[in-house]
Amino acid sequence: MKDAMNSRAGCAYLTRALAVFVLAVTAVLSGCALPERGPSPMLYDFGARSLPSAPASAAALPALAITAQATPALDGNAMLYRLAYADGQQLRTYTLARWAMSPAELVQQRLREGLSSQFTVLRPGEGSSRVLQLELDEFSQVFEAPDKSSGLLRLRATVRQRLPSGERMMAQRTVVVQRPAPSADAAGGVRALSAATDAAVDELAQWLRQWR
Repeated sequence: MKDAMNSRAGCAYLTRALAVFVLAVTAVLSGCALPERGPSPMLYDFGARSLPSAPASAAALPALAITAQATPALDGNAMLYRLAYADGQQLRTYTLARWAMSPAELVQQRLREGLSSQFTVLRPGEGSSRVLQLELDEFSQVFEAPDKSSGLLRLRATVRQRLPSGERMMAQRTVVVQRPAPSADAAGGVRALSAATDAAVDELAQWLRQWR
């Protein structure tokens, strides 16, 4: 009788031990089957813009508020490129590179920096009677060949005057700038689009100075 009880106790112990072993092996195998986390995307912006050594006086020019918006394709932080040599109508996205903010925000920030030495630049709602509205249509890296690319920016700028009777459009201009990329990758695209944006800012500043 005592031997039978000891035998049943031993079997129960072995059963529990086997169950624990099976669970441990299952957990290890399940852990091995989990996908590895990939590298996080690199975040890019334009860096600091060099200001003119002798900035023009902002007092002689009217205060200006700046707003910016973009087409739906440019709403997010994706860094876009086109393979013009294969299918120029298709927008593609870098998987390991992102903008730190949306392209419209990047361009607006750069424009504020570039114009602040020549204009009193205000934010929307701060009382400016003159508004510069930007509509960003293209902001991508275009590959003419696998080893050759450029940054392409296209926007429409509209100057509006706020009057007691409502807003009046003063002028409108389309700006298209393309700058070569130093390398055929995301980092090269960032530098090309940064240079294109700076050139667009300079063009807009010269244009805006005539609307005193």
